Amino acid sequence: MQVLWAVTLSASLIFIIETVLTFLGLGDADLDVDSGADADFGGDGHFDADPSMNLLTFRNFVNFCLGFGWTAVLLADSISSKAVLLLVSVLVGVLLVGLVMWMFKWLSSMQQSGNIDIHKSAAGCEGTVYLTVPAERKGTGKVQITINNAVREYDAITDGDEIRTGTPIKVIEATNEYTLLVEPTTPTII
Repeated sequence: MQVLWAVTLSASLIFIIETVLTFLGLGDADLDVDSGADADFGGDGHFDADPSMNLLTFRNFVNFCLGFGWTAVLLADSISSKAVLLLVSVLVGVLLVGLVMWMFKWLSSMQQSGNIDIHKSAAGCEGTVYLTVPAERKGTGKVQITINNAVREYDAITDGDEIRTGTPIKVIEATNEYTLLVEPTTPTII
């Protein structure tokens, strides 16, 4: 029973320290385990890999010890068979680890990178010339376009005549990650 209390209280103390450090934003340390798994104690909500798929992490070990230890301590008087108590405690520890892994997987699925795939999103967008676009791809200018309700600025080239600052444009295609092929549009007067 003393060993169970030691495991349970140690796991509880480590869990409390991890939680406090996470909320304070001070727990930004990584722990590499010999298996190559990575435990992230970071409080910034960012994970380089899917944390739900890392089974052998320090955090999962602590969660297992919490579930196992508290179940064994609380049910020690209720369950007379030590084997059944051990089995129930292990199952609760595994279930707690599974629940926490599922929760992290669910939370990480709600992340958004904020990156825009310019090759898919830019074609057909309209905007205005910010810096004059030289004629016939002889240099680059700058344009401001609206993608997903956000104004973005990109380098621009054109196949036609020079497009002056303030001219409305339409994007034909993205030639690379940073440069758009544009053409002037004629405003329709209603």
